Amino acid sequence: MNVERDPHAAFAARFDPLADIGRDPVTGGYHRFAWTDADAAAAGWFDRQADDLGLEVEIDRNGNRWAWWWPDDRRLNDLAPGAAVVTGSHLDTVPDGGAFDGALGVVSGFSAVEALRADGFTPSRPLAVGAFADEEGARYDTPCFGSGLAAGTLAPDSVLERRDRDGIRLADALAAAGVDPDAIGPDPDRLRRVGAFVELHVEQGRGLVFADQPVGIGTGIRPHGRWAFTLSGETNHAGTTRMADRRDPMGTLAALIGAAGREALARDAVATVGRVEVHPGGTNAVPGRVRAWLDARAQDDATVEALLEAVTATTSASAEATGVSCERRREAYAPGVVFDPALRSRLDGILRAAEWGPVSLSTAAGHDAGALAAAIPTGMLYIRNREGISHSPGEHADADDCVEGVRALAAVLRELAA
Repeated sequence: MNVERDPHAAFAARFDPLADIGRDPVTGGYHRFAWTDADAAAAGWFDRQADDLGLEVEIDRNGNRWAWWWPDDRRLNDLAPGAAVVTGSHLDTVPDGGAFDGALGVVSGFSAVEALRADGFTPSRPLAVGAFADEEGARYDTPCFGSGLAAGTLAPDSVLERRDRDGIRLADALAAAGVDPDAIGPDPDRLRRVGAFVELHVEQGRGLVFADQPVGIGTGIRPHGRWAFTLSGETNHAGTTRMADRRDPMGTLAALIGAAGREALARDAVATVGRVEVHPGGTNAVPGRVRAWLDARAQDDATVEALLEAVTATTSASAEATGVSCERRREAYAPGVVFDPALRSRLDGILRAAEWGPVSLSTAAGHDAGALAAAIPTGMLYIRNREGISHSPGEHADADDCVEGVRALAAVLRELAA
């Protein structure tokens, strides 16, 4: 790849090939799920970007990719604690997701390295661009899979037996993708060598629009979790089964969805039932089983717990009244995270010195930086999203704002790696 001196062309030269991978030609959304062909194609894109910049690609035990810029003959095992600086994000998407969530941070990492090299900069500290595996958890309900395993916040035994919608076990999907399922887990030797991780991400809201700023700094991530509800009744004929004789779990599903909305509004929280599976799924059959997934997020852990218990109580009462059983299982939970104050202060100083006036943003969206915060100092930069749309084909960031993000990230990496 020829290095383009125009920053817009340089960014597009890296972003556009990735934007062709896993895109639905009808909706324009993306289906890049972990351990699939689209995921492998995105990994190939990552390796080509690293090769173009002379970076050394390493794949860790959890399937995370690292593209290293080594300033000397040292390698990972030679590094002192806190010696390395890392940026990056993820390449997988939610179902029918947008082009920028996750991908922007990885593209910007490579673009920032390109800009630094064009300026003649050589880091004094090793610098890496990372792509963390299965951040969205779309296929196996395992959000922040790669980063959570590395940081020790996700237990391998709790997820390896999970199956996707086609019945494929996670352990088997990992093995097919070249990741040893018996080797996944905490990676403290690697992480203790990282002194700072800075993730750049498209804002999933409009805070920067209201502040009239292209770049923001993350302060933390609010607690959030996912729970699966299984509502079991009795399959029967839709035309011949009296209403009084039915054990129909769909009424209990309606109670669950209604309670989620009411209880979230009452607590200044958010709750979503975004996925439902109905069995057997016939138009002329009373369903026998429904599975529904609840996503709940709030300002603090106590509020999330109170919301969950209130929703569960309403759902259980409806189930009991209609002869339906109700089971609840936690699929994932991430407590609230406050990003490293010293690193956050340093990011603010770097950007202000470069004449940005960054605003501080808190979010309820999960990120690899939040998972890694359990083990290393982490921080986040956000890029303006003028429409505020995310997890949707309509997700977008203007080219000018993307270039500003690369400039901001390059300034941060220059300072941290000097």
